[in-house]
Amino acid sequence: MDWMLKELADGVPHARHVVVLSADGLRMAQYGTDTDSADRLAAACAGLQSLAAAVGHEFPHGDRRMRMVVIEMGGGFFYLMAAGARAYLAVLADEGVDAGLMGQRMRDLVARIGEHLSTPPRTSEPAL
Repeated sequence: MDWMLKELADGVPHARHVVVLSADGLRMAQYGTDTDSADRLAAACAGLQSLAAAVGHEFPHGDRRMRMVVIEMGGGFFYLMAAGARAYLAVLADEGVDAGLMGQRMRDLVARIGEHLSTPPRTSEPAL
């Protein structure tokens, strides 16, 4: 999966960090960042997707699932996209990133590998 994340980062100017995470905030893959930063970002994303789910309940129609969150901050942008059942794709990008291109490339990546990004729910039962 690393080469696909690299392809996303290299294909969108100003992209910095790309992280794939599970819904419970565990890093599954990364590109362009160190492991500690990727772990912190994944943990923060779990909280953000939970918040987005709570906001989704305020919409009267549709499936109300979070599809994408974009946060603009001084210094850049943060993108979080649903990438399969219980999996997410997160990207940090510097100012100057083409937001439309980033969204399109993220959607393309999710469409290509979405089923590989899905993670089953954790259970407390021991594996046999």
